[in-house]
Amino acid sequence: MEQKLGKNQQFFIVTLRVLIGWHLLYEGVAKLYNPSWTAKGYLLSAEGPFGAIFTYMAKSDFLLQLIDVVNVWGLMLAGLALILGLFDKYAAILGALLTFSYYLAHPPLVGTESVPGEGNVIFVNKNLIEAVALGLLSVFPSGHIIGLNRFIVWRRKKMVLDN
Repeated sequence: MEQKLGKNQQFFIVTLRVLIGWHLLYEGVAKLYNPSWTAKGYLLSAEGPFGAIFTYMAKSDFLLQLIDVVNVWGLMLAGLALILGLFDKYAAILGALLTFSYYLAHPPLVGTESVPGEGNVIFVNKNLIEAVALGLLSVFPSGHIIGLNRFIVWRRKKMVLDN
């Protein structure tokens, strides 16, 4: 059953998709063009219940290289797809997984240190909010409203009508 969204709902869903897409794309591009960037420091400083897992990942050369590549290209591909409205449901899922993993590495729990520049947070931070917003975008994909998915949907409908 397809959900029918009002014009205001469509506007805000599409706007949210594009803005988060830009954020993810820019984060990926910034990492790509910074030759000294690696997730190692972030992973080594991980805290909370999963801190040991992230620290282990940082100490494995293979896993660290894999994480660096997945991070950069995952952010860029998810961001670009969200901006273009192309396969936006899957891009939102990928983005949600990435941002939720950042949350798990540095959860703002009582007794853990905040990442510098994060402000004063407890339990909820920008990574969790962005992950949940991406979850919302995955269940309300909007690429068919404004985006390249519109052409895929149109072509699929045309093929059905032609047969």
